[in-house]
Amino acid sequence: MKPYITCPVYLTADLKEVIYGDFILHFMSDYPVTTIVQFIESVGIPVVFEAITDETFVPGILINKGTLVVDESRLLYPGDLLHEAGHIAVAFPADREAMYGDIGAMTEKNQSDGEEMMAIAWSYAACVHLNIDPAIVFHPYGYKGSSDWYLEQYGSGNMLYLPLLQWAGFCYDASNAQKNGAQPYPAMIRWLRE
Repeated sequence: MKPYITCPVYLTADLKEVIYGDFILHFMSDYPVTTIVQFIESVGIPVVFEAITDETFVPGILINKGTLVVDESRLLYPGDLLHEAGHIAVAFPADREAMYGDIGAMTEKNQSDGEEMMAIAWSYAACVHLNIDPAIVFHPYGYKGSSDWYLEQYGSGNMLYLPLLQWAGFCYDASNAQKNGAQPYPAMIRWLRE
């Protein structure tokens, strides 16, 4: 019996294309979206599905007063949901209520609080927790061309931005985890900043 597939089949990191020889099949997999949204809601971040008429920095996603608004017709990369949820999660509760639009923009407050870096580390921890490939978050169309670098760093055990997450009370490094009877990062002791 001959195999039906006679050439390699590849699934792209964004889960939108299957490449089979010279053919490319495009699709939006519900698996990562459903899994990611259920997780985001479980940690206390509201998710609303509705049309977004404004231009958004991340296609199909808008942060509005601590709520993740998702326009499925415009969502290109399911992993962006985790990163944008990370922005909400690492913000102080009072700041979450004021969030709107491009949260990752490098404002003076964002830079001083390290929120972009914490959102990156938070989203990596979420990938590990959900047992999904970090390439879904760190896809080639994000992170200003540095997605491969992030994947290499985390893949080699260099837990980028861990000190910031630990300082904010999300997790422990190995030494502090042992002292506190907890698992070290990427395990988290909380997912939402208090």
